[in-house]
Amino acid sequence: MKRMAITSKLTAQGQISVPAEIRKKLGIGPGSAIAWEERDGEVIVRRAGRHNSAELHAAVFEGETPPPKTLAELKGGVRTSIRKKHARD
Repeated sequence: MKRMAITSKLTAQGQISVPAEIRKKLGIGPGSAIAWEERDGEVIVRRAGRHNSAELHAAVFEGETPPPKTLAELKGGVRTSIRKKHARD
């Protein structure tokens, strides 16, 4: 693995600038999130948010796939939700 020797300075507020070459390699820009991971005494910086919806669903529901709903069940759920949202007390 080729090691890079690019440096950045830390500001008094604890901020750093990510060098342009690294931003290009990570595919990040203003507003992008990066993740810091400590591993065996080294810090790994990677682009955050590289998860697809299937991975998120598996993480939330522990890999269980909910049974599919019928069209009537979906319409009933929407109807109930709208009634609750617009209910008059």
